[in-house]
Amino acid sequence: MSTILPRAVSGVLFTNANDVKLADIPALVFPALGETLIMVGIVMTIVVVIGIPLGSIIHNLARDGLFPNPGLHSTLSWIVSVGRSLPFLILMVAIIPFTRLITGTNIGIAAAVVPMSIAGIAFFTRFVENSLRSVPPSLVKVAKASGGSSFQIIRSAQLGEAIPSLIGGLTINTIAMIEYSAIAGTIGAGGIGYVAVTYGYQRFDNQVMLATIIILVALVAAVQVTGDALVRLTTPHSASRSDRRSARRTGRNGAHNEVEAARVAA
Repeated sequence: MSTILPRAVSGVLFTNANDVKLADIPALVFPALGETLIMVGIVMTIVVVIGIPLGSIIHNLARDGLFPNPGLHSTLSWIVSVGRSLPFLILMVAIIPFTRLITGTNIGIAAAVVPMSIAGIAFFTRFVENSLRSVPPSLVKVAKASGGSSFQIIRSAQLGEAIPSLIGGLTINTIAMIEYSAIAGTIGAGGIGYVAVTYGYQRFDNQVMLATIIILVALVAAVQVTGDALVRLTTPHSASRSDRRSARRTGRNGAHNEVEAARVAA
């Protein structure tokens, strides 16, 4: 049986399962939560910076795009499909040499960011492509007729119209990266996944395992609620309902003012 090495977290040294007391669990899981948030934050920044331009390019390289190129479209689409099709654990292990080349290590947060970014970019690129595909072609035609450049059309007519869908995809992608960060913990990347495997699973500590589950569920729920709220705020139907409510309030106020004016005149 392999020996589990002790680990010090926030000054608390845990040498076996019996050492993790209920009062010590916050000192163990909260620093791990911070590591998870750092990992996911870095990865999602990279995913957005690369995924939105890449998805826009792939969409507009299609037959009905702004700059059609079937050969290049097929090549890029195939590469993205390969990145999406590989299970994350297999991808993470398969690119260990590449990860070590980029970061100089295959453990820790830096090592986890590389495979998570590759998986996240492939995932989000498809979301961007599908979101732009749902934009009415008439909007693009109007933008073309107005003399807009390709960049202006992509930014305003395509991405601007697809904002609610993009936010929804970003929410799903962020939740997936939280899950991937837990998987990355199995190779020593740190975070909640590392605590769950090392202290909860390998040491059979149900209290630590339950704490990590609660934190992950709460974190995913918070991301989902925030994403749903942003989607509602940016959806045109929601804006229309707000406008209608404002118009009704204005109408009622106007009618009330007219009645008051009539009374004064009388």
